[in-house]
Amino acid sequence: MQLYSYFRSSAVYRVRIALNLKDLPCDLVPVHLLKDGGQQLSAEYRKLNPGATVPTLIDGDTVINQSMAIIEYLDETHPRPPLLPADPGGRARVRSIAQSIACDIHPLNNLRVLRYLKRELDVGDEARDAWYRHWVETGLRGVEAMLAASPATGRFCHGDTPTMADLCLVPQMFNARRLGCKLDDMPTVVRVDAACRELPAFERAAPANQPDAE
Repeated sequence: MQLYSYFRSSAVYRVRIALNLKDLPCDLVPVHLLKDGGQQLSAEYRKLNPGATVPTLIDGDTVINQSMAIIEYLDETHPRPPLLPADPGGRARVRSIAQSIACDIHPLNNLRVLRYLKRELDVGDEARDAWYRHWVETGLRGVEAMLAASPATGRFCHGDTPTMADLCLVPQMFNARRLGCKLDDMPTVVRVDAACRELPAFERAAPANQPDAE
């Protein structure tokens, strides 16, 4: 397998954790989102990923572009350890938490949106960062409420083993801390994130531990 990766991408970070949890060997192919005007925009890379985003996973003849699709593909083709619960209700809950992060929080704050705010709308750095913090804090408060209110929350987002929800939470928390978001009113989110980062699979996937880290 090959994974086209940028060390600080939240979406790729999720996939790296999944690969580590399942102990799957994978060659990382760096795609620098800032150098050369953005290597993801090259014609060569667009042949693999027409959306010009990362990650892209290649497994034999299979090419998958979206992180959530990649994670579910890995879970279906390599089912141990599972990243989704066995019961329909549990799977729906985990997907709900994961998608609250991957679909509601992350798209508002990824690189191309922040670039558009700055370059096309002439939003200053301070206002751009305020935008980022507002939407991340708003979204994570929603996740906090979901976790704090449910008896299904354990050491991790769902029970006492990591699931797809945790794979989404940890990268978003990394970015939240990097941009100075206020997390004091999110004790459950902070606790679960800390528990995840104690695991070697999460630690090895961290941006600072990638071969293309800067």
